[in-house]
Amino acid sequence: MTHPDPRMGSIGIFDSGFGGLTVMRAIRELMPHENIIYFGDTARLPYGSKSAETILRYSLENASFLATQGIKVLVIACNTSCSAALDEVRKASNIPVIGITEQGVEEVVRLFPDGKIGILGTRATITSGIYQQQILSRCTTLELFAISCPLFVPLVEEGYVEHPMSALVVQEYLRPLKNRGIKGILLGCTHYPLLQETIQQELGPDVQLLDPAIACAEKTKALLEEMNLLNPSSTLPHYQFFVSDDPEKFRLLGKAFLNYPIEHVSQKC
Repeated sequence: MTHPDPRMGSIGIFDSGFGGLTVMRAIRELMPHENIIYFGDTARLPYGSKSAETILRYSLENASFLATQGIKVLVIACNTSCSAALDEVRKASNIPVIGITEQGVEEVVRLFPDGKIGILGTRATITSGIYQQQILSRCTTLELFAISCPLFVPLVEEGYVEHPMSALVVQEYLRPLKNRGIKGILLGCTHYPLLQETIQQELGPDVQLLDPAIACAEKTKALLEEMNLLNPSSTLPHYQFFVSDDPEKFRLLGKAFLNYPIEHVSQKC
């Protein structure tokens, strides 16, 4: 499926489910002429409760599937996958691989030279320590508070973003961060931006929330420019969506993540 002109190839993105669509949205807004192929591993979500070995296997399988679609760059839009598999996926790939965790680290270090920062993520991401290690290796003056929020993903996936239940869960998880002088919060899962309003209300307006999706899109564009792989066409792009289960649910709920209608979703065999 490789295009004769590599610049016309697609950007490949994968996530455990819907959350990576927030990254696709940022990429689409920054590069409106790029073709994109998205894979959501909806049959096996959530990744955050799985073992590192299982996440690695899933991630390699996802990357391999997208490679067969003739993509020119791969974006791992799943923080949990990055925590367990980024290096191995890079070793197995013959195209550039961008991991969203690296962009989250860059944003924290760029915006906060010191102070107290909260990190919210899945159990696997927080347990891996990937954010804590990489941030502190770059900036030792920061004090980090890492909290796993395992219920955030299923709440978002089931469409309970604006439900009172979500507000109660957010309140419970963020209780340890209240009145600690937190300057910023890194949203270490691509699902969490959909709960951003509720999180902001709980922590107050003085706490800055960081969504790495925009930085991830900027990194993708810079890499494509550097490799002379930006799509030169000004025609409408082609978007393809694949899932491993329940394509109709993905099509219906995905619009809230992407802020763009999804007309067709294919189920990966």
